[in-house]
Amino acid sequence: MRRVRLLPLHVLVLTSLLPLGREALPVVINTWPFRNASAAAWSVLQSGGSVLDAVEEGCARCEIEQCDGSVGYGGSPDETGETTLDAMIMNGDTMEVGAVADLRRIKNAIGVARAVMERTDHTLLVGESASVFAENMGFIAEDLTTNKSVNIFSQWLKGNCQPNYHKNVFPDPSKSCGPYKPRVTLEQRRRQDNMLSHDTIGMIAIDQDGHVAAGTSTNGLTHKIPGRVGDSPIVGAGAYADSSAGAAAATGDGDVMMRFLPSYLAVELMRAGADPSAACKAAISRIKRHHSEFFGAIICANTTGHYAAACNKAPGLSQFRYMVSNSESNTPLLKTVDCF
Repeated sequence: MRRVRLLPLHVLVLTSLLPLGREALPVVINTWPFRNASAAAWSVLQSGGSVLDAVEEGCARCEIEQCDGSVGYGGSPDETGETTLDAMIMNGDTMEVGAVADLRRIKNAIGVARAVMERTDHTLLVGESASVFAENMGFIAEDLTTNKSVNIFSQWLKGNCQPNYHKNVFPDPSKSCGPYKPRVTLEQRRRQDNMLSHDTIGMIAIDQDGHVAAGTSTNGLTHKIPGRVGDSPIVGAGAYADSSAGAAAATGDGDVMMRFLPSYLAVELMRAGADPSAACKAAISRIKRHHSEFFGAIICANTTGHYAAACNKAPGLSQFRYMVSNSESNTPLLKTVDCF
């Protein structure tokens, strides 16, 4: 009997050539069914704005509307009850990036990220220093706390600070929540996964001439340890854009996903000839080999306007929904992909 030799995944991906023909350009794609964000970005492109303008406006709309409570002010309070924001934006023509993490007092995180890109020689500013920079650039300082975030925090305290993201430690016996001390024996952290606890908007915009931009905005993980930064503002993890290949943006469990730079991997696979569907699946598969039940998804688009998404089948996530606007629809359309 003749033995059949199976090709490794990366070979299969690289031999998956782009389909013939050209999809509709321009195009806007964003994670989750955030229709108003997609419509805002699409309107910018239709009125002659740049892809950077489109990404900024789309993400800013979610910041204003507090999309699913996972973007913008008043959501995901940390262990001290404070809401902090992460965001990034990337110019696929110049490969410039601006990002902020652990941003306080400023509601327009994606706007501050763009200011970092266009008004400094830096890529990423964090914490209080990022907030001071924003104020110096004219952004208005405001309280990011709302009645909703205060209630989330209060209920967490009443529940003895569970879930939390500490592991191998135990709290001071006289208190229900920290300070924490090292535990001698290994013990997994007590935590209840909530799909809305680690979420974001990731957005891709490609104009008629093939200029590409991508961006993200999030308020991070509910009950996170103060100072925690996820994948969203990390270049190549939360998003990546290259006008010679395409763009990708990820969403999900940022503490896991950022270790694998899925957005960068997907774009590089598209550069090598993979279609967006194969690139997205390969990026998810790489993470899945190490974390079989991680919560996450990714959207991908190449410069011809072809797009796709992929997600890991995990508790609470069997399908992933995302939005697409292009010249064929001229309005945001909800798309769904089955997780694998």
